[in-house]
Amino acid sequence: MIPITVVDVRDAEPLVTEVLKSGAIAQGPMVKRLEEAFASVAGVPHAIAVNNGTTALVASIQALDLQPGDEVVTTPFTFVATLNAILEAGATARFADIRADDFCIDPDAVAAQIGPRTKVLMPVHLYGQMADMGRLAPLAKEHGLALVEDAAQAVGATFDGRPAGSYGIGCFSLYATKNVTTAEGGMITTSDDAIADYLRVSRNQGMRARYQYEMAGHNYRMTDLHAAVGIPQLEKLEQLTEARRRNAETLSKGLSGITGLQVPEVLPGRTHVWHQYTVLVTDDAPVDRDEFAAKLTEKGIGNGIYYPKVVFDYDCYRDNPNVIASDVPVATRVARQALSLPVHPKLTDAELDTIVSAVREVLGA
Repeated sequence: MIPITVVDVRDAEPLVTEVLKSGAIAQGPMVKRLEEAFASVAGVPHAIAVNNGTTALVASIQALDLQPGDEVVTTPFTFVATLNAILEAGATARFADIRADDFCIDPDAVAAQIGPRTKVLMPVHLYGQMADMGRLAPLAKEHGLALVEDAAQAVGATFDGRPAGSYGIGCFSLYATKNVTTAEGGMITTSDDAIADYLRVSRNQGMRARYQYEMAGHNYRMTDLHAAVGIPQLEKLEQLTEARRRNAETLSKGLSGITGLQVPEVLPGRTHVWHQYTVLVTDDAPVDRDEFAAKLTEKGIGNGIYYPKVVFDYDCYRDNPNVIASDVPVATRVARQALSLPVHPKLTDAELDTIVSAVREVLGA
């Protein structure tokens, strides 16, 4: 089986050993080192490490001091953490449809969803390519909205030369299968000194110094052990990303022009870090998406369906008054058609050829 992803963090052994030998394994100098490196990648003065990507989203919304009934406009085509974080922070989620060319929230649909209670715009930079920040950022400014970027899958991606996490409050996941991992972990990036200060105090039980409480805070801290895992990957992020880009180019070259298959695009002004290589199995394909996935699995090609439904289309959200569902035909279609193929840096040329051959065979190309 060619896996959909491979996790290789052996480069971290010296730093992890250093932390273990120090006897101080909680938040400390390694976390600070990771934060400084991450701030540099995001092009902002502040990066605040937390214990996971969902926490990054929750803490960022909490920093905005929303009131009950205040709304966050976001995408319906995303991992459930996006929605769960909005609800955990006490806000109301409202959804705008996506575009099929970048899988991200459609600025025109966002404009139609903005109302008197809208306080936050939360685009998700999906699969490794940023949303249309050239239109979304001005839209947020025009309506006085805070901008929270769910950049969980987009570390190192750019739009018009600006990195993910530099347009608003950036929220990154460092989960095991992300392009940069700390096993579990998250990062928040911001250029706002006051928000950065709030987040650093809030993540540490509301303490600025030991037993100096300034707010009702939380334990959102990252450990030095986790940070030590991530530092070497961040140091070679360019190299890892370039390998993903080469693999994506090989896949697109081999898979373009097949009836029933839409390959992903890198849109003008954007860079793509290829967290996932996601195709659409369109309605003119000889098999539907689920059958396509099953046949690839039979041929030893790992694949993933991210995500099988729009995020609010589950029983646990249907009667939640803080989840305002809307008509999202593009997202609904994409959820039925999308499938991700392996694109990770460990793929060999032979494995890429095998993936292309298997896809073409299943689709009769």
